[in-house]
Amino acid sequence: MDHAELTTEQVLKRDIPWEQYMTTKLITGTCLQLLRRYDKRPETYRSQLLDDDGPAYVQVFVGILRDIFKEETVEYVLALIDELLTANPKRARLFHDTSLVDKDVYEAFLRLLWKGNWFIQEKSCKILGLIVSARTKPQGTVANGEASNSKSKITSIDDVLKGLVEWLCAQLKKPSHPSRGIPTAISCLATLLKEPVVRSSFVQADGVKLLVPLISPASTQQSMQLLYETCLCVWLLSYYEPAIEYLATSRTLPRLIEVIRSSTKEKVVRVVVLTLRNLLSKGTFGAQMVDLGLPQIVQSLKAQAWSDEDLLEGLNQLEEGLKDNIKKLSSFDKYKQEVLLGHLDWSPMHKDAIFWRENITNFEENDFQILRVLITILDTSSDPRALAVACFDISQFVQHHPAGRIIVTDLKAKERVMKLMNHESAEVTKNALLCIQRLFLGAKYASFLQA
Repeated sequence: MDHAELTTEQVLKRDIPWEQYMTTKLITGTCLQLLRRYDKRPETYRSQLLDDDGPAYVQVFVGILRDIFKEETVEYVLALIDELLTANPKRARLFHDTSLVDKDVYEAFLRLLWKGNWFIQEKSCKILGLIVSARTKPQGTVANGEASNSKSKITSIDDVLKGLVEWLCAQLKKPSHPSRGIPTAISCLATLLKEPVVRSSFVQADGVKLLVPLISPASTQQSMQLLYETCLCVWLLSYYEPAIEYLATSRTLPRLIEVIRSSTKEKVVRVVVLTLRNLLSKGTFGAQMVDLGLPQIVQSLKAQAWSDEDLLEGLNQLEEGLKDNIKKLSSFDKYKQEVLLGHLDWSPMHKDAIFWRENITNFEENDFQILRVLITILDTSSDPRALAVACFDISQFVQHHPAGRIIVTDLKAKERVMKLMNHESAEVTKNALLCIQRLFLGAKYASFLQA
């Protein structure tokens, strides 16, 4: 049997020799009694046993995972625990019962994450995620005897969360299972990242960058769920400043916007809209959203018939926030964003003489960065509109900057512009010609050439 494809149902068909384990003193007589009462019984009967004596069964199962290393038995007990938690996730609270306060309920699952086959790893991850999330989070003392000043060797919750995050990141880098490794890790993260301590561990483990490639439009039901849970992780991280700093320097924003541009799944659109709303006021996100065309996308989304109130409210808040951002951006900020993104078009500022007079010294920033990007666009862009606008803007720089001709010539722009004088687009050739004339004549004689 391929352990990667094992199912809980297949594992639970096995007969485990519990009596043999008692004979070899790997389990006690009491454990054997409890197991005989529980194992292979109908669901309703087992449910009643858990209601009456749940913590005792938890102690038996955790004890077996701690003391017995036979793979078939470990798989069987994990399947039993998975079964009882799947039937009722609230049973995860049984692991935190006061009668287990001096028991280490985490250690076995944490160890099995790294030691077992895929069935064992997947079940350990799922179970750990559920029992960690079910713990109460009081101040000072933590469940399972993990008092803040405890000197016992019980695995602390911080160690558990750190170990779990480490395993989840390892799965995202190099999954143990080709198709289930990443979805399992993302699903667990989508639950755990609700906790500030997990957000911190995840960022410190450089985990944020592992999410970014997974943010892309989905086509199948499985990939849609993975996309939703990935976006849910990003939404949870958007409440945490150190994560926001990483999101700002990665391709996260364009990818999120591409997802809502193309997705029709309401829950996916909702979580992305709520993420964008959180990021809107942070750093330069607002300006980038404007440049990536988010205001138009929001208008389009608002015209659709959504039923989710959170989504509708999020769209309204996003729309208002984007409007405020557009008002706040100076004309040069807008121009700079347009050039840096390579999205050149005939927006009013290009032909506004006042804009050029007032902002010409801003072009000197970062060793004429914006001018250099305009010249690069001449080499790299295949969009005739972008090429025409870039030629025009370079000619405007020559016209308005005292040393414009010399600077542009030094940056080898003349050769690039001349190549475009034979371009198939009349718009490109017209503006390339204007630019060359200004370069040869100089600003003094070029005013009559104003397009």
